[in-house]
Amino acid sequence: MLNNYMGIVNLTENDANIKSLAHKRSLASIPVAGRYRIIDFVLSNMVNSGIQKVGIFTQNNSRSLMDHLGSGKPWDLDRKINGLFVFNFGRIDSDLNDIEVFKDNMEYFYNSSQENIILSPSYMVCNMNFEAPVKYHEESGSDITVVYKKIDNGTKCFLECDVLNINEENKVTSVGKNMGIDNKHNISMEMFIMNKDTFIKLIYKAVETGLYKTIKDAIYNSIKELQINAYEFKGYLECINSIDSYYKANMDMLDLKTTKELFYNNGLIYTKVKDEAPTKYAEDCNVSNCLIANGSIINGDVQNSIISRRVKIHKGAQVKNCIIMQNCVIGENTKLTNIIIDKNVTIENGTELKGDKEFPLVIEKKAIF
Repeated sequence: MLNNYMGIVNLTENDANIKSLAHKRSLASIPVAGRYRIIDFVLSNMVNSGIQKVGIFTQNNSRSLMDHLGSGKPWDLDRKINGLFVFNFGRIDSDLNDIEVFKDNMEYFYNSSQENIILSPSYMVCNMNFEAPVKYHEESGSDITVVYKKIDNGTKCFLECDVLNINEENKVTSVGKNMGIDNKHNISMEMFIMNKDTFIKLIYKAVETGLYKTIKDAIYNSIKELQINAYEFKGYLECINSIDSYYKANMDMLDLKTTKELFYNNGLIYTKVKDEAPTKYAEDCNVSNCLIANGSIINGDVQNSIISRRVKIHKGAQVKNCIIMQNCVIGENTKLTNIIIDKNVTIENGTELKGDKEFPLVIEKKAIF
Protein backbone atom coordinates (compact mmCIF):
# COMPACT_ATOMS: atom_id res chain seq x y z
CA MET A 1 0.00 0.00 0.00
CA LEU A 2 1.41 3.35 -1.07
CA ASN A 3 0.07 5.42 1.83
CA ASN A 4 3.00 7.83 1.66
CA TYR A 5 2.47 8.60 -2.03
CA MET A 6 0.12 11.11 -3.63
CA GLY A 7 -1.00 10.87 -7.23
CA ILE A 8 -0.81 13.82 -9.63
CA VAL A 9 -2.63 13.49 -12.97
CA ASN A 10 -1.24 16.15 -15.30
CA LEU A 11 -3.65 16.88 -18.16
CA THR A 12 -1.46 19.34 -20.08
CA GLU A 13 -1.48 16.78 -22.89
CA ASN A 14 -0.95 17.60 -26.54
CA ASP A 15 -4.29 16.95 -28.25
CA ALA A 16 -3.45 18.54 -31.60
CA ASN A 17 -3.82 15.22 -33.46
CA ILE A 18 -7.13 14.29 -31.85
CA LYS A 19 -8.88 17.67 -31.99
CA SER A 20 -11.93 16.31 -33.80
CA LEU A 21 -12.80 14.43 -30.59
CA ALA A 22 -11.23 16.85 -28.09
CA HIS A 23 -12.60 20.06 -29.57
CA LYS A 24 -15.26 20.48 -26.88
CA ARG A 25 -13.87 18.21 -24.16
CA SER A 26 -10.52 17.41 -22.60
CA LEU A 27 -8.56 14.50 -24.01
CA ALA A 28 -8.91 12.72 -20.66
CA SER A 29 -12.71 12.65 -20.91
CA ILE A 30 -12.96 11.09 -24.40
CA PRO A 31 -15.09 7.90 -24.17
CA VAL A 32 -13.42 4.51 -24.73
CA ALA A 33 -14.73 0.92 -24.74
CA GLY A 34 -18.35 2.06 -24.73
CA ARG A 35 -18.71 3.10 -21.10
CA TYR A 36 -15.30 4.31 -19.87
CA ARG A 37 -13.29 7.52 -20.23
CA ILE A 38 -9.54 7.73 -20.88
CA ILE A 39 -8.86 9.10 -17.39
CA ASP A 40 -10.48 6.05 -15.75
CA PHE A 41 -7.35 3.97 -16.33
CA VAL A 42 -4.80 6.14 -14.53
CA LEU A 43 -7.24 6.90 -11.69
CA SER A 44 -8.01 3.20 -11.22
CA ASN A 45 -4.32 2.30 -11.37
CA MET A 46 -3.54 4.77 -8.59
CA VAL A 47 -6.43 3.70 -6.37
CA ASN A 48 -5.71 -0.01 -6.90
CA SER A 49 -2.13 0.69 -5.81
CA GLY A 50 -3.32 2.08 -2.47
CA ILE A 51 -2.98 5.80 -3.25
CA GLN A 52 -5.59 7.73 -1.27
CA LYS A 53 -4.93 11.29 -2.46
CA VAL A 54 -5.08 12.29 -6.13
CA GLY A 55 -4.79 15.78 -7.60
CA ILE A 56 -5.96 16.35 -11.17
CA PHE A 57 -4.62 19.41 -12.98
CA THR A 58 -6.91 20.04 -15.93
CA GLN A 59 -7.07 22.76 -18.55
CA ASN A 60 -9.74 24.15 -20.86
CA ASN A 61 -13.00 22.43 -21.87
CA SER A 62 -13.24 20.57 -18.58
CA ARG A 63 -17.04 20.53 -18.12
CA SER A 64 -17.37 16.97 -19.44
CA LEU A 65 -14.46 15.83 -17.26
CA MET A 66 -15.88 17.47 -14.12
CA ASP A 67 -19.26 15.87 -14.75
CA HIS A 68 -17.60 12.46 -15.10
CA LEU A 69 -15.38 12.78 -12.02
CA GLY A 70 -18.01 14.18 -9.65
CA SER A 71 -16.89 13.70 -6.06
CA GLY A 72 -14.62 10.78 -7.01
CA LYS A 73 -16.96 8.16 -5.54
CA PRO A 74 -16.50 5.49 -8.27
CA TRP A 75 -12.78 5.42 -7.36
CA ASP A 76 -13.37 5.60 -3.58
CA LEU A 77 -11.87 9.10 -3.52
CA ASP A 78 -14.84 10.91 -1.91
CA ARG A 79 -13.04 11.23 1.43
CA LYS A 80 -12.94 13.77 4.26
CA ILE A 81 -9.20 13.22 4.58
CA ASN A 82 -7.20 13.06 1.33
CA GLY A 83 -9.37 12.04 -1.64
CA LEU A 84 -9.83 13.76 -5.02
CA PHE A 85 -8.77 17.34 -5.75
CA VAL A 86 -9.33 19.00 -9.14
CA PHE A 87 -7.46 22.15 -10.21
CA ASN A 88 -8.84 23.84 -13.32
CA PHE A 89 -6.35 26.38 -14.61
CA GLY A 90 -8.40 27.57 -17.56
CA ARG A 91 -7.22 28.02 -21.10
CA ILE A 92 -3.51 27.73 -21.77
CA ASP A 93 -1.42 28.40 -24.83
CA SER A 94 -0.25 25.80 -27.30
CA ASP A 95 3.09 25.47 -25.49
CA LEU A 96 1.40 23.62 -22.61
CA ASN A 97 2.89 25.58 -19.72
CA ASP A 98 2.21 23.62 -16.53
CA ILE A 99 5.12 24.90 -14.45
CA GLU A 100 3.28 28.10 -13.54
CA VAL A 101 0.17 26.13 -12.63
CA PHE A 102 2.04 23.90 -10.19
CA LYS A 103 3.81 26.94 -8.74
CA ASP A 104 0.49 28.76 -8.18
CA ASN A 105 -0.88 25.73 -6.32
CA MET A 106 2.25 24.97 -4.28
CA GLU A 107 0.28 25.23 -1.04
CA TYR A 108 -1.51 22.02 -2.00
CA PHE A 109 1.78 20.15 -2.03
CA TYR A 110 3.13 21.75 1.14
CA ASN A 111 -0.04 20.88 3.06
CA SER A 112 -0.07 17.24 1.95
CA SER A 113 1.10 14.69 4.48
CA GLN A 114 2.45 12.39 1.75
CA GLU A 115 6.19 12.71 1.15
CA ASN A 116 6.31 11.23 -2.34
CA ILE A 117 4.66 11.85 -5.71
CA ILE A 118 3.60 9.73 -8.67
CA LEU A 119 3.10 12.06 -11.63
CA SER A 120 1.25 10.72 -14.66
CA PRO A 121 -0.68 11.83 -17.76
CA SER A 122 -4.03 10.27 -18.66
CA TYR A 123 -3.43 9.25 -22.28
CA MET A 124 -1.09 6.34 -21.49
CA VAL A 125 -3.75 3.63 -21.30
CA CYS A 126 -2.73 0.54 -19.35
CA ASN A 127 -3.52 -1.49 -16.24
CA MET A 128 -0.57 -1.19 -13.87
CA ASN A 129 -0.01 -1.53 -10.16
CA PHE A 130 2.46 1.15 -9.07
CA GLU A 131 3.79 -0.93 -6.18
CA ALA A 132 6.41 -2.65 -8.37
CA PRO A 133 7.91 0.55 -9.88
CA VAL A 134 7.82 2.24 -6.46
CA LYS A 135 9.71 -0.69 -4.94
CA TYR A 136 12.30 -0.44 -7.72
CA HIS A 137 12.54 3.33 -7.19
CA GLU A 138 13.16 3.03 -3.47
CA GLU A 139 15.66 0.18 -3.77
CA SER A 140 17.63 1.88 -6.55
CA GLY A 141 18.03 5.08 -4.54
CA SER A 142 17.33 7.18 -7.62
CA ASP A 143 16.09 10.76 -7.44
CA ILE A 144 13.47 10.11 -10.10
CA THR A 145 12.20 6.92 -11.74
CA VAL A 146 10.43 7.08 -15.10
CA VAL A 147 8.29 4.18 -16.33
CA TYR A 148 8.81 3.08 -19.92
CA LYS A 149 7.69 0.43 -22.41
CA LYS A 150 9.87 -1.40 -24.94
CA ILE A 151 8.28 -1.57 -28.39
CA ASP A 152 9.37 -3.09 -31.68
CA ASN A 153 6.82 -1.49 -34.03
CA GLY A 154 7.77 2.15 -33.61
CA THR A 155 7.25 3.07 -37.26
CA LYS A 156 3.47 2.96 -36.82
CA CYS A 157 2.77 3.16 -33.09
CA PHE A 158 3.55 5.71 -30.38
CA LEU A 159 4.46 8.40 -32.89
CA GLU A 160 5.71 11.68 -31.35
CA CYS A 161 6.07 10.02 -27.94
CA ASP A 162 9.23 10.55 -25.90
CA VAL A 163 11.98 7.96 -26.34
CA LEU A 164 14.41 7.12 -23.52
CA ASN A 165 18.03 6.24 -24.14
CA ILE A 166 19.12 3.99 -21.27
CA ASN A 167 22.56 2.67 -20.34
CA GLU A 168 23.47 -0.75 -18.89
CA GLU A 169 22.82 0.49 -15.36
CA ASN A 170 19.25 1.44 -16.28
CA LYS A 171 20.04 5.13 -16.04
CA VAL A 172 18.43 7.55 -18.48
CA THR A 173 21.18 9.22 -20.50
CA SER A 174 19.09 11.25 -22.95
CA VAL A 175 15.56 11.71 -24.28
CA GLY A 176 14.38 12.00 -27.88
CA LYS A 177 11.20 11.67 -29.95
CA ASN A 178 9.74 8.74 -31.88
CA MET A 179 9.56 10.04 -35.45
CA GLY A 180 8.49 6.69 -36.92
CA ILE A 181 11.87 5.90 -38.51
CA ASP A 182 13.19 3.07 -36.31
CA ASN A 183 11.21 0.06 -35.13
CA LYS A 184 12.56 -0.44 -31.62
CA HIS A 185 12.21 2.19 -28.93
CA ASN A 186 12.02 2.67 -25.17
CA ILE A 187 8.81 4.69 -25.03
CA SER A 188 8.49 6.97 -22.02
CA MET A 189 5.10 6.55 -20.37
CA GLU A 190 5.60 10.00 -18.79
CA MET A 191 5.00 8.46 -15.35
CA PHE A 192 7.49 9.82 -12.84
CA ILE A 193 8.12 8.70 -9.25
CA MET A 194 9.97 11.09 -6.97
CA ASN A 195 10.19 12.66 -3.54
CA LYS A 196 7.92 15.68 -3.03
CA ASP A 197 10.91 17.88 -2.21
CA THR A 198 12.52 16.95 -5.53
CA PHE A 199 9.32 17.88 -7.35
CA ILE A 200 9.09 21.26 -5.58
CA LYS A 201 12.75 22.06 -6.29
CA LEU A 202 12.25 21.29 -9.98
CA ILE A 203 9.26 23.65 -10.13
CA TYR A 204 11.08 26.53 -8.45
CA LYS A 205 14.22 26.01 -10.53
CA ALA A 206 12.17 26.12 -13.73
CA VAL A 207 10.42 29.31 -12.61
CA GLU A 208 13.67 31.00 -11.57
CA THR A 209 15.58 30.16 -14.73
CA GLY A 210 12.66 30.42 -17.15
CA LEU A 211 14.21 27.64 -19.20
CA TYR A 212 11.35 25.14 -19.03
CA LYS A 213 7.61 25.49 -19.39
CA THR A 214 6.65 21.92 -18.51
CA ILE A 215 7.57 19.66 -15.60
CA LYS A 216 8.43 16.94 -18.11
CA ASP A 217 11.09 19.11 -19.76
CA ALA A 218 12.41 20.13 -16.34
CA ILE A 219 12.88 16.46 -15.44
CA TYR A 220 14.45 15.42 -18.75
CA ASN A 221 16.89 18.34 -18.65
CA SER A 222 18.05 17.40 -15.14
CA ILE A 223 19.66 14.16 -16.26
CA LYS A 224 23.17 15.40 -15.47
CA GLU A 225 22.27 16.78 -12.04
CA LEU A 226 19.89 14.04 -10.84
CA GLN A 227 19.96 10.27 -10.95
CA ILE A 228 17.04 9.36 -13.22
CA ASN A 229 16.46 5.65 -13.60
CA ALA A 230 14.00 3.76 -15.79
CA TYR A 231 11.54 1.01 -14.88
CA GLU A 232 10.22 -1.26 -17.63
CA PHE A 233 6.48 -1.92 -17.85
CA LYS A 234 5.73 -5.16 -19.72
CA GLY A 235 1.95 -5.06 -20.03
CA TYR A 236 -0.37 -3.71 -22.71
CA LEU A 237 0.04 -0.01 -23.46
CA GLU A 238 -1.46 2.42 -25.93
CA CYS A 239 -0.84 6.16 -26.04
CA ILE A 240 -4.06 7.82 -27.18
CA ASN A 241 -2.71 11.01 -28.69
CA SER A 242 -4.21 10.85 -32.19
CA ILE A 243 -7.31 9.64 -34.03
CA ASP A 244 -5.60 6.51 -35.35
CA SER A 245 -4.20 5.55 -31.91
CA TYR A 246 -7.66 6.12 -30.39
CA TYR A 247 -9.23 3.89 -33.03
CA LYS A 248 -6.53 1.22 -32.59
CA ALA A 249 -6.92 1.18 -28.80
CA ASN A 250 -10.67 0.64 -29.04
CA MET A 251 -10.33 -2.07 -31.68
CA ASP A 252 -7.69 -3.79 -29.49
CA MET A 253 -10.29 -4.00 -26.74
CA LEU A 254 -12.36 -6.32 -28.92
CA ASP A 255 -9.66 -8.95 -28.42
CA LEU A 256 -10.54 -11.04 -25.36
CA LYS A 257 -6.92 -11.42 -24.21
CA THR A 258 -6.33 -7.67 -24.34
CA THR A 259 -9.64 -6.95 -22.62
CA LYS A 260 -8.85 -9.28 -19.72
CA GLU A 261 -5.40 -7.76 -19.25
CA LEU A 262 -6.53 -4.17 -19.58
CA PHE A 263 -9.61 -4.35 -17.35
CA TYR A 264 -8.79 -7.07 -14.80
CA ASN A 265 -5.09 -8.06 -14.51
CA ASN A 266 -3.90 -5.61 -11.82
CA GLY A 267 -7.28 -4.64 -10.44
CA LEU A 268 -10.55 -3.46 -11.95
CA ILE A 269 -10.94 -0.29 -14.00
CA TYR A 270 -13.65 1.87 -12.42
CA THR A 271 -15.88 4.44 -14.06
CA LYS A 272 -18.95 6.56 -13.39
CA VAL A 273 -21.97 4.32 -12.83
CA LYS A 274 -25.16 4.96 -14.80
CA ASP A 275 -28.13 2.79 -13.90
CA GLU A 276 -29.91 1.90 -17.12
CA ALA A 277 -31.79 -1.02 -18.59
CA PRO A 278 -29.81 -3.72 -20.40
CA THR A 279 -29.42 -3.43 -24.14
CA LYS A 280 -32.34 -4.75 -26.16
CA TYR A 281 -31.54 -7.06 -29.06
CA ALA A 282 -34.22 -7.66 -31.71
CA GLU A 283 -34.87 -11.23 -32.85
CA ASP A 284 -33.54 -10.62 -36.36
CA CYS A 285 -30.44 -8.59 -35.40
CA ASN A 286 -26.95 -9.96 -35.96
CA VAL A 287 -24.17 -9.02 -33.50
CA SER A 288 -20.65 -10.45 -33.42
CA ASN A 289 -17.41 -9.51 -31.60
CA CYS A 290 -18.68 -6.25 -30.11
CA LEU A 291 -18.61 -4.29 -26.87
CA ILE A 292 -22.07 -2.86 -26.32
CA ALA A 293 -22.99 -0.74 -23.30
CA ASN A 294 -26.36 -0.76 -21.56
CA GLY A 295 -29.42 1.20 -22.63
CA SER A 296 -29.05 0.59 -26.37
CA ILE A 297 -31.48 -0.90 -28.89
CA ILE A 298 -30.01 -3.10 -31.63
CA ASN A 299 -32.13 -4.05 -34.65
CA GLY A 300 -29.45 -4.20 -37.35
CA ASP A 301 -26.20 -5.98 -38.20
CA VAL A 302 -23.24 -4.98 -35.96
CA GLN A 303 -19.76 -6.49 -36.32
CA ASN A 304 -16.40 -5.73 -34.65
CA SER A 305 -17.71 -2.50 -33.17
CA ILE A 306 -17.96 -0.61 -29.90
CA ILE A 307 -21.39 0.79 -29.06
CA SER A 308 -21.91 3.20 -26.17
CA ARG A 309 -24.99 3.82 -24.03
CA ARG A 310 -28.41 4.68 -25.46
CA VAL A 311 -27.55 4.04 -29.12
CA LYS A 312 -30.38 3.07 -31.46
CA ILE A 313 -29.46 0.99 -34.50
CA HIS A 314 -32.48 0.52 -36.74
CA LYS A 315 -33.50 -2.39 -38.93
CA GLY A 316 -31.38 -3.05 -42.00
CA ALA A 317 -28.42 -1.02 -40.74
CA GLN A 318 -24.96 -2.52 -41.27
CA VAL A 319 -22.28 -1.36 -38.82
CA LYS A 320 -18.74 -2.74 -39.17
CA ASN A 321 -15.49 -1.75 -37.43
CA CYS A 322 -17.09 1.34 -35.91
CA ILE A 323 -17.02 3.27 -32.64
CA ILE A 324 -20.38 4.82 -31.86
CA MET A 325 -20.70 7.05 -28.80
CA GLN A 326 -23.80 7.58 -26.69
CA ASN A 327 -27.20 8.87 -27.78
CA CYS A 328 -26.61 8.25 -31.47
CA VAL A 329 -29.31 7.13 -33.89
CA ILE A 330 -28.37 4.93 -36.86
CA GLY A 331 -31.17 4.93 -39.43
CA GLU A 332 -32.62 2.07 -41.47
CA ASN A 333 -30.57 0.50 -44.27
CA THR A 334 -27.45 2.52 -43.49
CA LYS A 335 -23.95 1.16 -44.15
CA LEU A 336 -21.14 2.30 -41.85
CA THR A 337 -17.57 0.98 -42.09
CA ASN A 338 -14.50 2.21 -40.17
CA ILE A 339 -16.32 5.20 -38.67
CA ILE A 340 -15.94 7.02 -35.34
CA ILE A 341 -19.22 8.72 -34.41
CA ASP A 342 -19.25 11.20 -31.54
CA LYS A 343 -22.21 11.79 -29.20
CA ASN A 344 -25.74 12.78 -30.26
CA VAL A 345 -25.27 12.13 -33.98
CA THR A 346 -28.12 11.08 -36.28
CA ILE A 347 -27.36 9.03 -39.40
CA GLU A 348 -30.41 9.20 -41.64
CA ASN A 349 -31.95 6.27 -43.50
CA GLY A 350 -30.00 4.86 -46.44
CA THR A 351 -26.76 6.73 -45.71
CA GLU A 352 -23.50 4.99 -46.64
CA LEU A 353 -20.23 6.11 -45.03
CA LYS A 354 -16.85 4.39 -45.26
CA GLY A 355 -13.48 5.23 -43.76
CA ASP A 356 -10.12 3.51 -43.85
CA LYS A 357 -8.74 1.20 -41.16
CA GLU A 358 -5.64 3.35 -40.88
CA PHE A 359 -7.54 6.65 -41.15
CA PRO A 360 -11.12 6.21 -39.90
CA LEU A 361 -13.75 8.80 -40.73
CA VAL A 362 -14.78 10.94 -37.72
CA ILE A 363 -18.30 12.38 -37.36
CA GLU A 364 -18.31 15.17 -34.78
CA LYS A 365 -20.94 15.83 -32.10
CA LYS A 366 -24.58 16.54 -32.96
CA ALA A 367 -24.11 16.12 -36.68
CA ILE A 368 -26.94 14.94 -38.94
CA PHE A 369 -26.02 12.87 -42.03
